[in-house]
Amino acid sequence: MKSIYLFCITLFIFTPLFSQQKDTSSVKGKFNLIYNTSSSYKEFKVIRKSRFMNLRNQVSDSIKLLNNELKLKGEKINTIEQDLNNINKVLLNSIAEKTAAIQMKNSIFFFGLKLHKSSYKFIIWMIFILLVSALSFFVYKYKSSYRIILTAKEDLLEAEDELVKFKKKSIESDQKLRRQLQDEINKQNGA
Repeated sequence: MKSIYLFCITLFIFTPLFSQQKDTSSVKGKFNLIYNTSSSYKEFKVIRKSRFMNLRNQVSDSIKLLNNELKLKGEKINTIEQDLNNINKVLLNSIAEKTAAIQMKNSIFFFGLKLHKSSYKFIIWMIFILLVSALSFFVYKYKSSYRIILTAKEDLLEAEDELVKFKKKSIESDQKLRRQLQDEINKQNGA
């Protein structure tokens, strides 16, 4: 009894492995099916017209189906290529806008000229140094002029003092001379 069960189980397991599997869904399988089911006449195979027409219709349907699939896939590829081209255009535009924005960010308009920020900073520092040196020069000249003015004022005050002293001396000497003249005139009139 056990041997019968064992035999049946092995038969069910190994039968599908050794049996010929007929592929009737593919075109090649259909050709093989017709070849195997056709009858032989001498060296020739005889196929029924109905089976041949059936096979021809199935093959032409399969070819039409494949052509339609190829056409749909071709159209899908074309739309994907167009989308890819559009995306590339948008990407190139965004890259161009980004570089333009970076250039605008890194540049400054100075007296109508578009300058890079480093050039602008260099020009501003040179102007600043020039103005500071000009200011230093004018402060130096002002101080030296101020010293000259102070010495000139001191000299003027000394000259005015000397003039006042000279006027006093000249008035005194003039008065002395007049007295002496008056004394001489009085001596000559009285003598």
